[in-house]
Amino acid sequence: MSIQQIDVKYTAVATAENGRDGRVATDDGKLDVVVNPPKEMGGSGAGTNPEQLFAAGYSACFQGALGVVARKENADISGSTVTAKVGIGSTEAGGFGLEVAIVASIPNVDAATAQSLIEKAHQVCPYSNATRGNIKVELAVA
Repeated sequence: MSIQQIDVKYTAVATAENGRDGRVATDDGKLDVVVNPPKEMGGSGAGTNPEQLFAAGYSACFQGALGVVARKENADISGSTVTAKVGIGSTEAGGFGLEVAIVASIPNVDAATAQSLIEKAHQVCPYSNATRGNIKVELAVA
């Protein structure tokens, strides 16, 4: 597989201190949060964690991609939501890996149209393009 080439329009910059048990902030100060491992992984769970941040970014990005697709298809996605569930766990090789479940609720279209829209959005979304072939990503209509 070849590496995708892009014409960069924007670069986000974030810096972490103390890894999964510290702080992460963007260079513009718009995001500055404490991160802690979740209780399920032996942490305090007091702050957010990288998986929550990834889920937030993926769901927002996927919703945007859904909008792009819907405009092209003249589909009404008003009132729609996209939820990303990001799981983390041990891999067979001994490291850690992620998996994602994307669940979209699109109340103003039928189930078949909703399924078609999310499959097309999955081809447009930069997060989907970045994860494709690397981790398990499941798509579902709520």
